[in-house]
Amino acid sequence: MKKILILAILAAIVSSCSSVKKGDTIDAVTLSGQLSELGMNTFQYGTHRIMSGDKVYALKSSKVNLNRYLNKSVVLKGTKVSGYPIEGGSELIEVWDVSVSK
Repeated sequence: MKKILILAILAAIVSSCSSVKKGDTIDAVTLSGQLSELGMNTFQYGTHRIMSGDKVYALKSSKVNLNRYLNKSVVLKGTKVSGYPIEGGSELIEVWDVSVSK
């Protein structure tokens, strides 16, 4: 009886470990350019924007005060927010690190 109980517990542990799913991959991005306020636009998300290369990205952050970097050339790191862009708008980036570029 003890052997059956031990085997049942062992089987439960092994089966629960194999059912653990991998987390979603995080779309980490690094962007450089001049950070500015979002201003007037056709989409209604984000608080700031950055022009990196020939593309504009909408930005938001719950960790960094983006106003500290207004009109400065910066390098920022963040993750793409799933579900964006909406209706022809820009991709939305959740920023978690910003540094002034030299």
